[in-house]
Amino acid sequence: MISAQDVARDLSYEVCIPLMRKTMIALSEGRTRQLLRGIIDLPGDRAFGVMPGLLLESGAFGAKLVSVYPDNFSAGKPSHQGVIVLFDPDSGAPVCIVDAGEVTAIRTAAASAAATDILATPDAGHLAVLGYGEQAWRHIEAIRHIRRLERVTIWGRSPQRADALVRRVQATGIDATAASDVAAAVADADIICTVTAASEPVLMDRWVRAGTHINAVGSSRAGPREIDDALVARSRFFADHGVGVLAQGAEFLHAKEAGLIDDDHLLGEIGEVMTGATTGRVTDNDITLYKSLGSIVQDLACAWHLYSRRKTPDGVPLEDSK
Repeated sequence: MISAQDVARDLSYEVCIPLMRKTMIALSEGRTRQLLRGIIDLPGDRAFGVMPGLLLESGAFGAKLVSVYPDNFSAGKPSHQGVIVLFDPDSGAPVCIVDAGEVTAIRTAAASAAATDILATPDAGHLAVLGYGEQAWRHIEAIRHIRRLERVTIWGRSPQRADALVRRVQATGIDATAASDVAAAVADADIICTVTAASEPVLMDRWVRAGTHINAVGSSRAGPREIDDALVARSRFFADHGVGVLAQGAEFLHAKEAGLIDDDHLLGEIGEVMTGATTGRVTDNDITLYKSLGSIVQDLACAWHLYSRRKTPDGVPLEDSK
């Protein structure tokens, strides 16, 4: 059993950002296997998801079982809760259960940071965050590892909660302010992270200036969307997992249904950009958009890293025993 506390201690952003870069490249190069997430809707806009997958290099395989309770935030509890079950590639036995909430929180932000590093302009220093929940703070933490943040602007529906996040960011020495509306929050931003539970778009094309990079994170299924069709159409659009976004990426699917784009508008996966197989940003005026649905191979890579740090009964580290 690897607890949330263990994950927080052993899965730092210094470790997880490069790990996500490596994993997304492996995904794009066909060195992983995963199915589309299965989702069962629960009462009260809640959901239960099942995500199985395989890492071909290590042979590790497993699944994440996770509940999504958006209303938990108001009660001071994580919105994503569950477990990652890791199986041993040699025996086929389940060998490890990892707290999925903490892994999801860290790896999602780390993957966005890795995408931002390859897609945002090198001098990007103003981050706008739409939302004030757990992923808002995690994205600020992660992105400050790949860009020198001079300013963070935060918007959320509750001014009190937005202000609380501002104070938390200010305590790290970064200049942070709360914006009264989304247009003001993103007006001068170089990087925008949408990490809301919105069902309809909160970020509109007319508010986003040329050269901005966007991480669209809040919606992880077909249906709820954070970004309007015009902005999707104006962007250079990249996916964490192309098959997943074409099937479950709400913003992409809605713009496609509106007739503004077709499947070719998805330029490639972020792993392809990282290897140079696909061109990311072409000019400083491009708007780049990374659509994050989240992939089980990200979770499995984290779980295998965490498990490998533990020792076998004879005291030999797993990395050395294979």
